[in-house]
Amino acid sequence: MNQVTDCSCEENLQETIRAFSKSKPNSVIYQTSLMSALLSGVYEGSTTIKDLLTHGDFGLGTFNELDGELIAFNSEVYQLRADGSAREAQADQKTPFAVMTWFKPQYRQQFDKPISRQALHEVIDKQIPSDNLFCALRIDGHFRHAHTRTVPRQTPPYRAMTDVLDDQPVFRFNGRDGVLVGFRTPQHMQGINVAGYHEHFITDDRRGGGHLLDYQLENGTLTFGEIYQLMIDLPADTAFLNANLHPDNLDAAIRSVES
Repeated sequence: MNQVTDCSCEENLQETIRAFSKSKPNSVIYQTSLMSALLSGVYEGSTTIKDLLTHGDFGLGTFNELDGELIAFNSEVYQLRADGSAREAQADQKTPFAVMTWFKPQYRQQFDKPISRQALHEVIDKQIPSDNLFCALRIDGHFRHAHTRTVPRQTPPYRAMTDVLDDQPVFRFNGRDGVLVGFRTPQHMQGINVAGYHEHFITDDRRGGGHLLDYQLENGTLTFGEIYQLMIDLPADTAFLNANLHPDNLDAAIRSVES
């Protein structure tokens, strides 16, 4: 007679994914929730910073209540706040939306003279010509300017993200060393993630930064690589289940909040 044992399929699946991520650390993007959910006002999640770091050492996102931008690299996570400042995130802080990966770039490009954001993106696009692939990128260097914004913390009842943007403060970091963390997401993933380039910036002293609107790199090093797999962890709370995840103006709305 066979003995019946307790088995959690969810636990086994998570263990398999963790093992695969470790064996192929550059091949999987882990994402919690959807960009369309964030857009519609789903600003509270159950995923902690500690949880995120089991899925990668590199990424970006936001914090519960839309309380600042998230940037992660070298297994360090920072909260970029609405006053332009930055601080180290606590392990028990939670996020409603984040994207993480184990950063193992295949390409490296050194820049010894100024280059614009658009021109730098063209360097990546020429190396990874297919828009159907994900790309993770990092820049370490001296920025002539980095133009950022950070949405301030929200309180219930939550407004849609497009309505929150009127209150967003913007900052200019001029002549600063810093780190840029970003992803290029395929156009067909709009709504699931942010199609195109999505980048966050933090200064070298880890005291300032935000979501990048524009920048010019004076000199520095670009590292990047393509990623072929995506894992999404969907919430099960009432706010997510009741959210309108595909409004008629989805593409325009995302472009307006990210540009």
